[in-house]
Amino acid sequence: MKKNKYTDNWSDREWAGAAAWLSGEQSGSNENARILISEEEDIMKKWNSLKDPDKEIIDVDKAWAKLNGRIEADSPAIPLSVSRTPFLRTFARIAAMVIIVAGAGWLLFEVAAPQKITVATAADEKNVEVLLADGSTVYLNRNSQLSYPKNFRGETRRVSLSGEAYFDIAPDAGHPFIIDAGKASVTVLGTSFNVITENATNEVEVFVSSGKVMVTSEDGLQSLTLEPDYVGKISGDNASRSRNTNMNYLAWHTDMLIYDGERLGVVFDDLKRAYNIEIKVADPEINEYRLTSPFEQQPHDTIVKLICTTFNLRSVREGRSYILFH
Repeated sequence: MKKNKYTDNWSDREWAGAAAWLSGEQSGSNENARILISEEEDIMKKWNSLKDPDKEIIDVDKAWAKLNGRIEADSPAIPLSVSRTPFLRTFARIAAMVIIVAGAGWLLFEVAAPQKITVATAADEKNVEVLLADGSTVYLNRNSQLSYPKNFRGETRRVSLSGEAYFDIAPDAGHPFIIDAGKASVTVLGTSFNVITENATNEVEVFVSSGKVMVTSEDGLQSLTLEPDYVGKISGDNASRSRNTNMNYLAWHTDMLIYDGERLGVVFDDLKRAYNIEIKVADPEINEYRLTSPFEQQPHDTIVKLICTTFNLRSVREGRSYILFH
């Protein structure tokens, strides 16, 4: 065994103290730990590898064997009748091992579990902007929630979404961006798209503005690749894609609604989705009237009055809803 003029003469207490300082259990200056850093390269290489998640994880048994070997080598033979020193030596070994394992566990937790941040929106909030560490931007619709790491680590950039959000993802070919969307996952490299984790028919729905997006079912059996202007839907064993024909699909995000002869039934659905205006009709025939008009985030009362004036209707407000009638 290699001899060292410093560490060869250490006691059990000195070895335990050095281990405590290295693990963070003991603060302040510890000269023995600094000697260990400079003299025991094998141990320190293992210890330092904990700081990099891509490197080998420390072998605690091997590290302890190294320390234990030093302790055994430094301890002179003592008669069995003297029991206090073996007890202290055993206690010191156990204490040092606990310190090393505790320190290693803490460091590994910090590396493997980066800090998570969650942003949630209420029923009256929309277009809440979230800037991610990679430069990507997410805009949350009402009643939505986004969870993401403070800093992305590893080979992917992964977040979780519940509700609806518009994503503008910073390009990074080496680190795909993955959204856990409940019943499906969405994978991209750099693009703009909209995700609904549960639409009116309990499907995960994705609309692509730019780039390409891959949507995969939760069980991995269904997969769709979507290009710009396409909408993909996945639910259970079903997966479908179609070109978007609704020019107001992103109205909740753009705050713009444009109609050219559209049915009022469709207009009412869009107003609910974009501006959170709920309009009901006393006569189903009203839903078939055709409207040509733009809206740009006018007050709710103004929008309802415009519709009523156009079709010679009247309205009454009940709670948060408007009811239209002749």
